[in-house]
Amino acid sequence: MKKFLSFLSLSVLVLVLAACGNGSDDSAESEADSGEDSELVVAASPAPHAEILEEAASILEDEGINLEVNIVNDYTTPNRLLADEEVDANYFQHVPYLDGEIESHGYDLVSAGNVHIEPMAVYSNDYDSLEDIPDGSTILVSNNPAEEGRFLSFFVNAGLVEIEEGIEIQNATFDDITENPHNFEFNNQTAPELLVEMYNNNEAPAVIINSNFALDGGLNPLEDSIVLEDGDSPYANLIAVRAGDEDREDIQKLVEVLQGDEIKQFIEENYDGAVIPAE
Repeated sequence: MKKFLSFLSLSVLVLVLAACGNGSDDSAESEADSGEDSELVVAASPAPHAEILEEAASILEDEGINLEVNIVNDYTTPNRLLADEEVDANYFQHVPYLDGEIESHGYDLVSAGNVHIEPMAVYSNDYDSLEDIPDGSTILVSNNPAEEGRFLSFFVNAGLVEIEEGIEIQNATFDDITENPHNFEFNNQTAPELLVEMYNNNEAPAVIINSNFALDGGLNPLEDSIVLEDGDSPYANLIAVRAGDEDREDIQKLVEVLQGDEIKQFIEENYDGAVIPAE
């Protein structure tokens, strides 16, 4: 009798453990089967990313997806949150930056799709063009190594700096400069979120600022900059997810909405060319 009871207890324990082990999958399946709303948490920069997501939230709600936007105002936290499974996706970066983060931290992250381009711009309180900037001037840029080629592109395109032949501009670094006749110094010691304040304090003759931080700081890239990237920029901002999650139905629906006509119209009407829908 004792042997029988022991066997029965063991059998019940195995059944309980099996039920617990399959709980998350069964819950997800039953939620999908029952038509219950799913929850999707996305870490994003304040502007324009979070604003675009908030616009998308009402559309996603009609699709049975409750979107929660976790605002993060720096470039290092969102990928860590995603890798640590604290959020389902993030929306703040472009492919060169994501590639650099993967190489530096070993993150297993991928792009689920491009959403928009934020044309980077050069700002100056004292000069109206790059050509007017005096020789030997310091150009303030962010400490994001993935964008050194992007910073240089303004000066290369203006014929003020040359880089090593054969290197594509998006892959260039400051070490690839071969000709700098105006002796510009590119200071890359500042976090990107601090550049607007440094521009406002007139701490350098020119400052290169990402449009999301410019917008968040009250600047209009179209009106306040002395030169603005054009629409051919390869730096489209994307939805990043953990590898494999790009096939999730809710992630695919999120990207579909963000790439859809309603969000494109929202971007075009609200940012006046300072943010451009990705192709």
